[in-house]
Amino acid sequence: MRESTIMKIHYGTALAAVALVAVHILMRLTQGFAESLEYESVLANYKFIPYAAMLELILILLAVHGFNGLRVILLELKQGRSYEKAVSYGCLAAMIALIAYGSRTIIMTNMGMV
Repeated sequence: MRESTIMKIHYGTALAAVALVAVHILMRLTQGFAESLEYESVLANYKFIPYAAMLELILILLAVHGFNGLRVILLELKQGRSYEKAVSYGCLAAMIALIAYGSRTIIMTNMGMV
């Protein structure tokens, strides 16, 4: 994939993440901070499908944005075809692992397995 396309994805994920995190924070403010952190309240949030979907989307956006940013930083430190491939594939693998683990947590909590 061209670097310009990757950077457009990077900027798009930043904008979308800011918007969704703002919605997430506003939803937390409707309850009161202490109440929103109570165990039952957190479980209720995960069981509410639209909210769980928003959390999943935030997870994906932040993982893509964060690991792409890490990839860019690491590529600025050193150049070389094999190094660039290793960094790109390493960041991609770490991103997929993080999304898989986070999704597992969201799905298990939504299904009442916690």
